Amino acid sequence: MTDEITIPAELLPADGRFGSGPSKVPTEAMAALADAGKSVMGTSHRKSAVKDQVGRLRRGLSELFSLPDGYEVIVGVGGTTAFWEAAVFGLVDHRVQAASFGEFGSKFAGAVAAAPHLADPTVVTAEPGTAAHLTAEEGVDVYATPHNETSTGVAVEVKRVAADGLMLHDATSAAAGLPVDPAETDCYYFAPQKGLASDGGLWIALMSPAAIERAERIAASGRYIPAFLDLKTAIDNSRKDQTYNTPAVATVFLAAEQVDALNAAGGLKAAADRCADSAGTLYSWAESRDFADPFVTDPQLRSNVVTTIDFDGVDAAEIAKVLRANGVVDTEPYRKLGRNQLRIATYPAVDPADAAKLTESIDYVAERLS
Repeated sequence: MTDEITIPAELLPADGRFGSGPSKVPTEAMAALADAGKSVMGTSHRKSAVKDQVGRLRRGLSELFSLPDGYEVIVGVGGTTAFWEAAVFGLVDHRVQAASFGEFGSKFAGAVAAAPHLADPTVVTAEPGTAAHLTAEEGVDVYATPHNETSTGVAVEVKRVAADGLMLHDATSAAAGLPVDPAETDCYYFAPQKGLASDGGLWIALMSPAAIERAERIAASGRYIPAFLDLKTAIDNSRKDQTYNTPAVATVFLAAEQVDALNAAGGLKAAADRCADSAGTLYSWAESRDFADPFVTDPQLRSNVVTTIDFDGVDAAEIAKVLRANGVVDTEPYRKLGRNQLRIATYPAVDPADAAKLTESIDYVAERLS
């Protein structure tokens, strides 16, 4: 039956990409990359053409996040998964307290627990759809939590929990879409294939002077650190507007394009307001339907960049299948949650008008599947 459902064109979003990562890449950015062509692609990442793009990205992020004095934008290769390991080697002295309320928080907690040179972490857990909160604890030198849990659509406030100890925030899906005061964290790290509307393969960290000092001190201590994961090496290279090893230049370029566009459109506040507009449309729609509800029941914890909607009486997988057949893609739920659910990205690149059209498309499909 799903193969027989054709959504009328007037109900479809103009752009049907709603993936939570990799995310929608604006057509304008792709055109800019094509125009840049051979001036940046296939050239040395140690020379000015590519270093200029890394520098553009770093300057743009400093402006977007209004970084406090002494904070630096550090860039490395490997994505957030690589940064988890880099943090385990280069930012933790001895012991971590970590929040785990979804897949991404649990992965960092697992990386810490597996490290033979560190003490067992304190892991504060909560069920998916809710949040775990950190508290000050004696003997802890790093506090780590997601800002936004990509797997569940739960977002928490970025706030220090202790006067001592570094604060680390996984902003993989939060960056550029949720409000943040960088002074409330020491390391706000993310990848560019979500809110920055680019591709994967990089990690980016907004690091405080305390975090930089910690990384440099640990690197000088004699602790074994694989070169690929050495934060001191990443810091030294970033200050030269380059990465330790060759980056995906197109990824750098597309991320810089998005950051420049966000700054030109009003900065982080305007981007966060745009995301809130899209997400608010989806949550309000779900609350008004008898077959749908927001998965996150506490409105204060609902993410404005990754919206998760539960369904009752209609198969969400079938809805996603029909949507995909009609050009609306990547609305499937996070695979490990195993819920009758859609997960819809509302990053800054998503037009709020398209989010509204998506609700019309879902209504049309749900009626025919019921």
